[in-house]
Amino acid sequence: MRVVQLIDTLNTGGAERLAVSYANLLTKDMKGSYLCTTRGEGLLKATLNDEVGYLFLNRKYIIDFRAIAKFLSFIKKNKITVVHAHATSFFFATVIKCCYPKLKIIWHDHYGKSESLAKRPVLFIKYCSLLFNQIIVVNQKLLDWASAKTWCENIRYLPNIVTLDNCSPSTMLKGNSGKRILCLANLRPQKDHLNLFSAMLLVNKMYPDWTLHCVGLDFKDDYSREIKQYVSANNLEEVIYFYDSRSDIKNIIKQSDIGVLSSKSEGLPITLLEYGFLGLPVIATHVGNCELVITSDKMGQLIPSNDSKALSKALMYYIAHETNRKASGLYLKKHIQSQFTSNAIKGELLKIYKKLTKLG
Repeated sequence: MRVVQLIDTLNTGGAERLAVSYANLLTKDMKGSYLCTTRGEGLLKATLNDEVGYLFLNRKYIIDFRAIAKFLSFIKKNKITVVHAHATSFFFATVIKCCYPKLKIIWHDHYGKSESLAKRPVLFIKYCSLLFNQIIVVNQKLLDWASAKTWCENIRYLPNIVTLDNCSPSTMLKGNSGKRILCLANLRPQKDHLNLFSAMLLVNKMYPDWTLHCVGLDFKDDYSREIKQYVSANNLEEVIYFYDSRSDIKNIIKQSDIGVLSSKSEGLPITLLEYGFLGLPVIATHVGNCELVITSDKMGQLIPSNDSKALSKALMYYIAHETNRKASGLYLKKHIQSQFTSNAIKGELLKIYKKLTKLG
């Protein structure tokens, strides 16, 4: 059994991290575990195990015949039987199956805007789904959506998993030790950094020595400029810090005291799993499947989205109650390690691969 994880880039997003985790996880359980990135590389390339077969296509066009030929050659040379396509890479996988019909295709749907599924374009996905052998989704809303909107017969939910690689520590967070809040999220509108920054304005009045640290890919776009202008206009340059993408996530979390996610919408965010895996106390908006991670008040705080006052109140509660804060992190750590680690899903994933391989 030989499986390739297919992803468009190796930037530090949730789908990308899961694709790398799967490739690393399965090296000892199959004849061959591979990863192919179609459009771009990124920081996550450094976290791939040496045993993982790797290919970068540098695809330039929607239909890129050079990239198609290169991937087909790679598949045939390595006798790959299953292409596990993550997120938007499903189209390239569909094209490849048209050229090489004996391949089995899995589409892993990581769509993060689960609060806006009614607006999601469906026709293109529906027709591609005729060639999917399996769809895997990361939350119940996506399971319901795929069951109603696609033509694939085999659809199932698998929870995201967390695996933190031991990258060499390279990031030193600014601010005072013991008084750092971490937001691990790419700079995208759905992450609603402005809501978080508004909350930090209120926190800063009561606790001026606490700082916020934003770690995530900076796309240098209008959204990035907007949130940075907000920081400047409100004189928060010594309160809110930006770090762009970083690979030493474990090191960064260990330097932090509260983890926060203020999103407008989510699927099942890997960020929360990473916070909890290392026992970081968390505050998150009640969107997507965050409630499957923070299942009780003992494990963290779930607050309404787009409510900076509620967010500031939650932050100040944890700042003022260190004992409760640390206890919640320990409760969450136990939950994550029992439900969202590789041991929890590896067997199920291998069953899916074996079933598809037996179909011939």
